Amino acid sequence: MFTLISEHSFDAAHFLSGYNGKCSNIHGHRWRVVVEIFSDTLLDERHTRGMVVDFDTLKEEIKEEVDYFDHSLIIEKGTLREKTYEALTEEGICIIEVDFRSTAENFARYFYMKMKEKGYQVKQASVYETPNNCATYSEV
Repeated sequence: MFTLISEHSFDAAHFLSGYNGKCSNIHGHRWRVVVEIFSDTLLDERHTRGMVVDFDTLKEEIKEEVDYFDHSLIIEKGTLREKTYEALTEEGICIIEVDFRSTAENFARYFYMKMKEKGYQVKQASVYETPNNCATYSEV
């Protein structure tokens, strides 16, 4: 089996609503996203002969997903009061609402699924909140 690994990062703030500790406050991370894809075969097409996929293509498709969150405030839907949300958006703050609690674990699953939707055989996706703390999601 062949495995390709591509890594990207984004800077974003978030908070964990209902958390009993410092993470209930808005704080930021340099989120590091590492995606591993696999294949039992290599392409036999002219330009991509001997490759699982062209790294340029893989990098761009992961980067597209990662860059969506860059320099934003990520919030779980329903965790900010309407007036607070309105005030922040009126100030030009980029807020991205997600349907999940913005933990490293949920982001690992999120990026795994996004790459799977693009047609890749995903081995695993890992998300680092800090250089030393990582969550990984896989289905294989």
